[in-house]
Formats: sequence, C-alpha cells, structure tokens
Amino acid sequence: MHIKRIRYSEYHKLITSPSEAAKLINKNDILGVSGFTKAGDSKSVLPEIAKRALSEELSLTVLSGASLGYNTDADLAKNGALHKRLPFQADPTLRKAINNHEVLYVDQHLSYTAEMLQNISEYRIDVAIIEAVSITEDGYIVPTTSVGNSASFAQNANKIIIEVNTSMPLDFQGMHDVKLQKKQPHREVINITEVDDRIGEPYIKIAPDKVIAVVYTNVPDCPAVIAAPDDKTSAISKHILTFLEKEVEAGRLTNSLLPLQAGIGKIANAVLSGFTKSNFDNLTMYSEVLQDSTFELFDSGKLSFASASSITVTEGCLKNMVQHFDKYKDKLILRPQNISNAGEVIRRLGVIAINTAIEFDMYGNVNSTHITGTKMMNGIGGSGDFARNAYLSIFVCPSISKENKISHIVPMVSHTDHTEHDVDILVTEQGLADIRGLAPRERAEVIIENCVHPFYKKQLLDYFKEASAAGGQTPHILEKAFSWHTNLIENGTMKFPELVNQ
Repeated sequence: MHIKRIRYSEYHKLITSPSEAAKLINKNDILGVSGFTKAGDSKSVLPEIAKRALSEELSLTVLSGASLGYNTDADLAKNGALHKRLPFQADPTLRKAINNHEVLYVDQHLSYTAEMLQNISEYRIDVAIIEAVSITEDGYIVPTTSVGNSASFAQNANKIIIEVNTSMPLDFQGMHDVKLQKKQPHREVINITEVDDRIGEPYIKIAPDKVIAVVYTNVPDCPAVIAAPDDKTSAISKHILTFLEKEVEAGRLTNSLLPLQAGIGKIANAVLSGFTKSNFDNLTMYSEVLQDSTFELFDSGKLSFASASSITVTEGCLKNMVQHFDKYKDKLILRPQNISNAGEVIRRLGVIAINTAIEFDMYGNVNSTHITGTKMMNGIGGSGDFARNAYLSIFVCPSISKENKISHIVPMVSHTDHTEHDVDILVTEQGLADIRGLAPRERAEVIIENCVHPFYKKQLLDYFKEASAAGGQTPHILEKAFSWHTNLIENGTMKFPELVNQ
C-alpha cells in the first residue's frame, strides 16, 4: 500500500492515525482544508478535530474550496470548534450558527480566496489538510475529486497534513491540471483558449519538509442528493433550450453553442440533463462542479469535454464513473478554482453561465444568498465569477414556492448579489425574459409578463404602475419596495390581503 499510494519514502515515518494528526492542531489555528462541494474533503482529520472540541476549547478559522461533505461542518459548528468560516458552506447546522451569531462567516466569490491569501497576511494558513489519491516520488500531492483551493493552501501553509484516500482509484492520477498564479501585479496570462487546454502539472507541488503527518482514510465522497426533474425544473430547462435554439437560428451561436457552466443543485442539474434530448451536439463545459448531468451528457454523446474544479455526484453515478473511468478520463480536467472561475478565461471562452437565484426583482437584480435580506443560506459561490464575465448570464428559479406564499420575483430584492448589469436572461417555469439591451422600465415589463406567476402578476403590475407614476430612471416607492417581504414576515405570505382573490 505504501509503495502504490505513497511513493515518497520519507513520508512513511509520518504515517499516523487521524486522532493523533488532529492533536497537531492548535486552539486558534487557521486551517486550509481541501474540498469543493462535498468532493475531495477531509474525512478523517477534521471529524477528529470536531471531537476534540467536545472536551477542549477551540476557536478555529476554517477555509475550504466550497462546502464540506457528511456532517463535518455541522459537527465543527455544534461542538464549538469554529470561530470563522469561509468562503462557502451549505450545512443547515452551520447556517443556523452563522445566523445566530455563533460563527463568523465570510461569503466570497470562489475565485477570490486564493487572491486573499496572497494579499492579506492575517490569513496565513497554519495547517493545510489535503486529501490525496496518492503521493508522487517527489512528495507532491495528487488530489482526488477536487482541486479547489488546495494548491493555494499548500503553498501558503506553514504545515501540511495529507489524507491518503484509498477508496479513490489510482486511475484518477493525470486528471488534474494544477497551476499556481503569481502575486499581482506580476501575474501571467492564463493561457487557456480551449476548454481542454492544459497549463499546469497533474499534481500539487509542495515543500516536503512542511508535511507533519500522513493518514489513511477509506471513506468515499459524501454522495450528492439530487431530486429528479419535476414539472417546474423541466419547464425551466425547456425555456432555456428553446431560447438557445433561437440564438442558433439567429446566427449568434452554432449548434455546439459555447462552453456551458451550471451551478449546483436540482434546477441546474435538470437544465443540463435537458441537453441530452436536444438537437445540440459536440458540447463543452467550463464550470466549477461536474454533476450527474455531466456524465449523462457524456454517455449520450452530446458532451465532448468538461473542465471544472470538482466532481460532485450521486452514489450511483460515482460508482459508474469509477467503474468506467477509462471512458471519461481523457474528457475531464480538474483545475484550481481560481483558474476554473477566472474572469479572464470565462470571458475569453464565451461561457454560457446558468446559475440559481433565491429571488430576483422586476429590474433584473438577483439575490443568491439571503432570505428576507438577513439570513444567510449558502453563499454566493462562483455565480458572481461567471455572471460578470459570461457571454450569456442566465439566472433561474421557480416563480413561487411554499404553497404560493412566496413569490421569487419581487419589487426589489432584499439583498443584492448580482446587479442588473450582470444579468442577461431570467427564467422561471412561467417563461423566459431576455433583458439584454433593455432599459429598466423595459426590463420590468418583460420580466413581469414572462416570469411572474399569475397569482402575483397583478400585485407586481400595480406596484410598477404606481412607482412609474412617480418618475425616475428606475422607479421605486421606497416605503413600499420591501412591503412584500415585510408582509411575509408579519402575515406568512407575500400576497396582500386585499388581493388574495385576484
């Protein structure tokens, strides 16, 4: 096992148990941990650190690529191990601790964390904990199912702990393309002009003398749970496919479109799954996360290549991928997230970005992160990296939810993550609004007509007419702009009582 997985003999004497490795973490350490949306994260050492917090006082700052799998974030939060967390999370227990002011949370564009490490000395990583499928003859780390921020953490860290995951096949070697960027203003051009371009190495270079422990783990990634497409998500997918077909007919796109990006979750997965039954072919992806739909597209022959920072799939999809990895290996690249999410590359390639909103308003501003403007859900993730730089920036969400009590199209978003300037297309199951080149009042008319559920359409039209009568480039009635949200808080619905039967 040592020879196959750990080919650098000096590390053999550092092999220890996860519990012993966890003891190497100090009370106020800043940890940089591998993992991007449940993929390639620490499955042994971090859980042991959470156990330590039951009997010891810890106040850790934990940085990752994105969310961690299993109950790791939950256990760290409920056991009191966390002082601060960044740049993304998706765990209900941690979310509650954040909104209750028990844990500080820094919500970042996922491309920015590596920049911060280079530019803010207060975030020097004390210990990096990185999952590996193997270790090279030079002591370098071959990642598993994500690269994320691992290379940046390893470069920035004072010490490194490596988790060698024996559940991951050695065939994963060669799938990665790791390139570290120089500190600004001495940065090089990111020389990616096609999604399958390689610019780095298939491993993470580290200084071997930084490694303080090596542990084995045999736990697969926490499987993604993705709901099957339903009527709403299928309708959203159909609207997008119809729109793209019209763009091809107009000569603005070819039948291979441009590289696709889609956020995580059931809506994004359903949208991409819809491409398997489309007339498009020879598609490519330049994204952050590869979900089940990516492998559906490979299997259908529609997708020729995919570049991302992680692979986050269901248990069945993971088993199929591992069993038939030779079929996919030459069609995949995993990169650091400040490369997968680099604005320079996204704009050069002309990515078509499809991301999910919590709500959007009648002028096209999008809220991706906060419920009623105050309570954090997950975080902005990489949606801002792609929205600002995409050839087409598409945001999707259902028009209503919670038995019609919530409209996801409102007069003014309660929190703004993406301004109207970074949004091209808005889609609900009701329809699609193409707001490119439209002035604010034109956008409002198109959004209300195409995206709002009939249950709320008159209510939003009434607001728009009243606001427009007062004048202004982007008409609003400030004392009523958030009335839908306050009505929801006070009465449990966004529907005004006088309009319930209309």
